[in-house]
Amino acid sequence: MARASACRVPCAHRDADPSAAMTPNPRQALLLDEVRARGSVSVEALAEKFGVTLQTVRRDVKLLADAALLARFHGGVRVPSSTTENIAYRQRRHINREAKQRIARAVAAAVPPGCSLVINIGTTTEAIAHELLRHKGLRVITNNLNVAAILSDNPECEVIVAGGIVRSRDRGIVGEATIDFIRQFKVDIGLIGISAIEGDGSLRDFDYREVKVARAIIEHSREIWLAADHSKFNRPAMVELARLDEIDMLFTDAAPPAPFPELLAAAGVGCVTCEDSP
Repeated sequence: MARASACRVPCAHRDADPSAAMTPNPRQALLLDEVRARGSVSVEALAEKFGVTLQTVRRDVKLLADAALLARFHGGVRVPSSTTENIAYRQRRHINREAKQRIARAVAAAVPPGCSLVINIGTTTEAIAHELLRHKGLRVITNNLNVAAILSDNPECEVIVAGGIVRSRDRGIVGEATIDFIRQFKVDIGLIGISAIEGDGSLRDFDYREVKVARAIIEHSREIWLAADHSKFNRPAMVELARLDEIDMLFTDAAPPAPFPELLAAAGVGCVTCEDSP
């Protein structure tokens, strides 16, 4: 009787890391540092930054992407992403910081005095909280201890903190107790961030517990405002949170790439682009 023989994989290839096969040259190393600092950046901006041609940048980007050190998208490049795990919180605080600040100013300018809000977990929503420090008569419910700490410096703002389990990595609050708490309210504006917006019109994140809380926010808000910088478009993530037709306003820092303008129009979503805001 014939015996099946085990398939032997050479040790050198079994757990090969694509990035181990490449040592970036000095320009490529600087390009990597620039993308990691900004989160995502256009090819044109990289060419201008380093004083080289578009062709040179595209060649470098292809090599770095083939080595899994960067991820390409139409017209630009970003840090590689996983569908199962988000970038570390401390790193996310610095990625696209200027873009998040522009978004935050645009959102704050649109928030009327004397309204009620729920603000969820995320570095963009924390930037928005900073911009709400001069608002008056706000009542803010949050499952984000960072947002609560920021807004507690505004004596004209009442801050209500949801109960639940505190995540040490970012001070977000999640769990069934958080969902039950949110369900007691009906607020004027649910202000949410997101990790990914995919080309099928789905809004996605990485932690299903965080998504369940965000779902409760959507269901208990009269309007949903989404704050997301340009790097969130066409980014993959594992857990579906909502669809574009479930939100009312999108605040972003650059014109969304195709196919999102058509998707937003079909869903009736207002889009505020603040790329030129001061």
